[in-house]
Amino acid sequence: MSNPFINSIVSWFLKKRSHQIELFIKYPNEVQNDVLINLINTAKDTEIGKEFDFKSIKNYRDFSNRIPVFKYEDFSEKISRARKGEDNIFWPSKIKWFAQSSGTTNSKSKFIPVSNESLEECHYAASKDLLCMYLNNNEDSMLFAGKSLRLGGSKSPYKKNDTYYGDLSAILIDNMPIWFEYSSTPSTKTTLIPDWENKIKAIINETALENVTSLAGVPSWMLVVLNRILEKTNNKKIIDIWPNLEVYFHGGVNFKPYINQYQKIIGDDNMKYYEIYNASEGFFAIQSENNSDELLLMLDYGIYYEFIPMDSYNSKEKLIIPLEDIEINKNYAIVISTNAGLWRYEIGDTIKFTSINPYKIVVTGRTKHYINVFGEEVIVENTDKTISKLCKQYNLEIVDYTVAPIFMKGKEKGGHQWFIEFKNSVPNNLDIEKKIDESLKNENSDYEAKRHKDFTLNPPKVILGNSGVFLKWLKKNNKIGGQNKVPRLSNDRIFIEELIKLNI
Repeated sequence: MSNPFINSIVSWFLKKRSHQIELFIKYPNEVQNDVLINLINTAKDTEIGKEFDFKSIKNYRDFSNRIPVFKYEDFSEKISRARKGEDNIFWPSKIKWFAQSSGTTNSKSKFIPVSNESLEECHYAASKDLLCMYLNNNEDSMLFAGKSLRLGGSKSPYKKNDTYYGDLSAILIDNMPIWFEYSSTPSTKTTLIPDWENKIKAIINETALENVTSLAGVPSWMLVVLNRILEKTNNKKIIDIWPNLEVYFHGGVNFKPYINQYQKIIGDDNMKYYEIYNASEGFFAIQSENNSDELLLMLDYGIYYEFIPMDSYNSKEKLIIPLEDIEINKNYAIVISTNAGLWRYEIGDTIKFTSINPYKIVVTGRTKHYINVFGEEVIVENTDKTISKLCKQYNLEIVDYTVAPIFMKGKEKGGHQWFIEFKNSVPNNLDIEKKIDESLKNENSDYEAKRHKDFTLNPPKVILGNSGVFLKWLKKNNKIGGQNKVPRLSNDRIFIEELIKLNI
């Protein structure tokens, strides 16, 4: 069983990493340049290395001039061959793991290569760094005197042609170091149960009597589990079940719309919340301080970063810049080259830098998840903040939401339609459409300009979803599970129309 002695030993071991983190904070551009040269030299004899003559690349200028920017569709043929067992196509070491995307950008599955190097030097290294930063900021922590309740993975990875594919979390759990398994709950067997309802029941049975000191998982799904545990145990607060709970490590969706609910059901003002930014393609950033919205960009995980300013994203000549040329508070799409063989690969996420010394970011959304039908350029960051303010001001609890355009018809102006499922009832006297409109105007000047005197856009329309409607949609589309997310913004009405049909 875990105990304070083990907690002290593990804490000491993890804190040793602090010196290396300080190194890339002090010399970020030099560290990134070393990463790039190492990646190129490692892959110079691969098929893609020969195609673009990696041996003759000496610096970033050569690299950026020689290699095009890839999207998944451009790279899928090579990935397909690797999944059939071919080696040395885009990375020299054998790749037998492929993370199957949850399909948030489109319905077609993507299979992202996961090399041994990316497992060890990126994903698992990041898990240790997260703990390192947390422990450095909380000297009196007793994190390892108990266990972490982890929520992830929907099933064991499938085998095909001597390669495996499945959720990234399932791949990580399947390859987990022994020390991580020892400090986690529920068991791997329970974590990988494919049926969501049976999985929740098993999690409750295994974890209710454990000494849980931390939580880890996607906020929307973790809320479901915590509420079920409260129902099962007849408790009102999570802290009554796990009195030593001290931190929740979360990622996957913006936490702001959910924080009020977590504070309410956990019932401990001293509870810490730490955000991470990871994806199938890699682990990118970690919250490095208590009570912060900023994430430290991790620069020595075998990932080389480039960025596309979103104001040039749809132009014929996209501007692509290295880390040293970024500007604060500007929206960028991320391009990465990795130790899993992704080269100048667009991952589809957008971020803003809040600091350059050190390099810190906030995640703002997706390159495909925005609304710009009328020139309003609304992004997920804007709508998440709007929902968060609404919930906090009127004590509402969000389940999920999505926003779609209302297209112009004849002389009728267009607008936005919000579909929102709240956990509790909306007060009858609350003009929710007006409040959303006012808040979004404050968050986005382009939207405010288009709404001026209703000149271009009509006020937003809101549909209140019936209880469980988003869950119905997830079940209907086979997206039940800890890694799946609801598209928040769309430039079409496909998703919202499906919800409207289910909202009966």
